[in-house]
Amino acid sequence: MKSIKKILGLVWIILGPAAMAFMAWQAWDKIGQAEPGIAQTNTALQWGIILLIFIPIAIGLVIFGKYAWAGEYEKLPESSEEI
Repeated sequence: MKSIKKILGLVWIILGPAAMAFMAWQAWDKIGQAEPGIAQTNTALQWGIILLIFIPIAIGLVIFGKYAWAGEYEKLPESSEEI
């Protein structure tokens, strides 16, 4: 189980920046395909909001993966007295 946690930690570390890069690429593509004018402005605004919401999620994935890779989740409390 410990090795699975470490491997998944590495997956989360890679997934955060990869997902962010993919979403930025999609935003660039969709904004470029929108018709010039108000449609392009609306598309840019929508993607800007989506990216601003997703950036902290991607950072959280990297932090979570870092802790899993370091083995911080090897000893989890079994009862509330251990917390």
